[in-house]
Formats: sequence, structure tokens, C-alpha cells
Amino acid sequence: MAKTKQGNGLYFRGSTDKLTDNGKDGLYGREAEVNGNAIPQEERVDKYGFIGGAQQSGGEATEEIPIEVLRLRESKWLEMLNNWDKWMAKKHKKVKERCQKGVPPSLRGRAWLYLTGGKVKREQNQGRFEELDDQPGTSNWVDIIERDLHRQFPFHEMFSARGGHGQQDLFRVLKAYTLYRPEEGYCQAQAPIAAVLLMHMPAEDAFWVLVQICEKYLPGYYSTGLEAIQLDGEILNALLKKVSPVAHGHLKKHKLEPILYMTEWFMCAFSRTLPWASVLRVWDMFLCEGVKILFKVGLVLLKYMLGSQEKVKACQGLYETMELLRAIKPQYMQERFLVHEIVALPVSERDIEKEHHTQQRRWKETRGDLHCKSPPRMHGAKAIMAAEPPSRQDLRQRPTIIVESPLATKTGVLQAEDAKRGKNAKDWPKTTILPPVETVNPYPSSSDPSPLLKHLTLQESKESLSSAEHDTYL
Repeated sequence: MAKTKQGNGLYFRGSTDKLTDNGKDGLYGREAEVNGNAIPQEERVDKYGFIGGAQQSGGEATEEIPIEVLRLRESKWLEMLNNWDKWMAKKHKKVKERCQKGVPPSLRGRAWLYLTGGKVKREQNQGRFEELDDQPGTSNWVDIIERDLHRQFPFHEMFSARGGHGQQDLFRVLKAYTLYRPEEGYCQAQAPIAAVLLMHMPAEDAFWVLVQICEKYLPGYYSTGLEAIQLDGEILNALLKKVSPVAHGHLKKHKLEPILYMTEWFMCAFSRTLPWASVLRVWDMFLCEGVKILFKVGLVLLKYMLGSQEKVKACQGLYETMELLRAIKPQYMQERFLVHEIVALPVSERDIEKEHHTQQRRWKETRGDLHCKSPPRMHGAKAIMAAEPPSRQDLRQRPTIIVESPLATKTGVLQAEDAKRGKNAKDWPKTTILPPVETVNPYPSSSDPSPLLKHLTLQESKESLSSAEHDTYL
């Protein structure tokens, strides 16, 4: 299959080139070199599951929330999720504020599922993912996806082992999408998006959230030709002129097109760029407020990296500027600083839509009509819910983790024996019968499963994170 190369060649659609094991020929090559190798047991695993690499947390730069504050936030989020339609209709501003503060880690997977409308999509398409999962997939897409698996967060414990359950579930999700949208197929930038989702939810949920991101949040981003991302690059450039004229003037002077530096930022939703604590906070806001957040992150980084005469003097040419933007200074990506700047930056959905229409008109004048007819972009959770109002049934939570009491089996045996005893049962010593216990731990950790569940072995990838166990990620 022919390959489509855009801008700096970051993304290839349908490439059949042989990709080496050390990843030198492809995207994210430096990290891919360690994938599949044995990881020393003494390696420290951070609280996000990273064993090493640039995104491993050192702990000193992350914002630590007192446990009592975290528990209070969890109770508030549980109440919101139990009455999601009412909160979105009447108290959306409060939902947005809580997303800006950060979704509690124990509830992040469920919150993302509700924010994106993935929960409703899943309920309205019961059995659809299983149907796609059972199909073999198109051979050319299957081959490309398989070659990309080891490139996705190779330093994360979930994806570090070749053929491990993380890579298997990633394959399932991406393959299912090529069958769900055969006209789009697969784009490399979808893989890190799906991988981030799988860190927080089971494969079926991750699939439906991926569908929502591709269709509602970033329509056209992963289609052949990548016209939508090019258009958003022009929008980012126009907004930068208002936010930081110095940075805009420098990029214009050196003819540095937006597609050269913002492609990976936007297509991967900054998951390959920022420290992990910042990635999660950005995603909390992005899935609540929409693509506006990606524009804001890009504008903040450009403003602080190139926003003064002193800074632009340090990079006198195109090459130097590109190198600067490939190595964003850590202080500008730090969680607290970045979130504060994103919230404070006065860029609205109206600003983006206004500039979108302007850039569409210019595109038509200079290049003709857009080949990709994408659906209209939804600016966040409220817009998605307004466009497709869900039923209360679709939003209803269904706790599915049932931990049976160790005494439950004995209870059944005792009851059977009592039945056999019949009339003589009264002569036997009385036994206290305890009912089965149904419990749901409200605060499980995805990296530290309950001791009661540790004896369950994962035979197949399909068993690793089935939709029937999604409340593991409360």
C-alpha cells in the first residue's frame, strides 16, 4: 500500500516498510529500543506504572493531594456520576471546575467514559465490540498495527512485554477500529491515544472512547491526507499571533510551518510530549472542554519558549527553532504551572470556530475543496450530550464486581446436607447459614488488585480486562 507522508514525515498511513525491532526507522524509535528486553527487577516503578524513560515520574515535580482531600473529591465525583445527566444539564460549570482540579485517579477511567459519551455509545451498541473483536481484520492493517505495538509506551509496565496483555488489548482495540471505520483504517497516532485509555479502562470501554475522540473531538485527524490537522495548524498559528506576536513573528520569519511542530502534539493529545502528571491533567480538561484545551497547551508552550526577544535570539534559524520545540523546558510543562496557564489563557470555542471558518475559506481559495468531509467538531462533553441526549438507562451504572464470601460454597453444601437429613435435621446441631456477600471496593488501585482477585490468572488477552470487569477502574 502506498504511504502518505505529511509535513516532517512523523506519520505514515498504510506503510508496508519493514520496521526494525529497535524502532530506528519509525516513530518513537528511541524508546522502542528497550521494548521487549528483560527489565531488571530492581527498577523502580512510579505511581503511574512507568519503569523508566522520559515520562517516568521523579515524584518531586508532581502535585501531591492530601488523602482526606482526595477522598472528598472521590465522593463528589461518585455523586456526579450517579446523576450525570442532571449535573451536565444544570451544573456543567461545576463539572468543568472539577475536571480542571483533576479527576481522582481511582475514578479517572469511569469519568473519561462518561465525559466522552463512550458509556452511552457502549450501551447503545451492546455486543458490537465483541463482534468486531471476533473478526480477523484486514490483513494489511493487522500487519501495520502489529509492527506498531512495541512503540507505544515501552517503558510502561503494561506495554513493556512483547505480546503481553497490554499489547494484546491495544491490538484488539486498534483492529476493531479499522473494522468499525474501514474507510479510515488505522493511523499511527491513534495507537498512543488508545494506549493511554487502556491504562485506565478495559478494552471495550477504551474502544468506544477512542471512537468518540476520533469522531467527536478530533474528526478528520486520522483520515487519509490529514487535512484536518493541517487546518488546525493554521488555526493555531493565527491564534498565536494574538497570544504572542513575538513567537508568531519568529516562526513566520523562519518559514516554520505549524505542521512541522504541532502534528504530534495534537494528534497524540500531548501524550508523547508532557510529563505524565501533566498528560493526565490535560486529558481531564480536554475530554471535558474539547479541542480548545489542545490549542491552549500549544499556545502556552510556544508563548513561553519563544515569547520574548531574548528567547528568539537564542535560535537564529529554522533548525535551531525546531530543536528548541523538540526539547520543551521542564518548568513550562510542570503540572501546576501548565494547568494554571491553560485555565488563565483567554481562548474560547467561539475564537476557535471563528478562525476555523476563516482558515477553511483560505484553504478553498488556495487549495480547493477539502477532500475529507468530516463531521462537525464537538467542543467537549456538554456539546456531545446536547447533540445526542442519552437516556437514564444508558447512563445507569452497573456494578459488576461481585466478591463471593469464602463461606458461600460451604453454605450451599450445608443446605444440601440439611435437605438430605429431612425430618431428622432437628436432631443435628444447628448451623448458622451466612448469605453470600456482595462487595464493591470503591477505591481499588489498577496497579494493586485486591488480594481476593490475585488468584485469578489471565489466560487470554480477552480475559485481561473484559467489559464485565470495568468497575476495577472505579
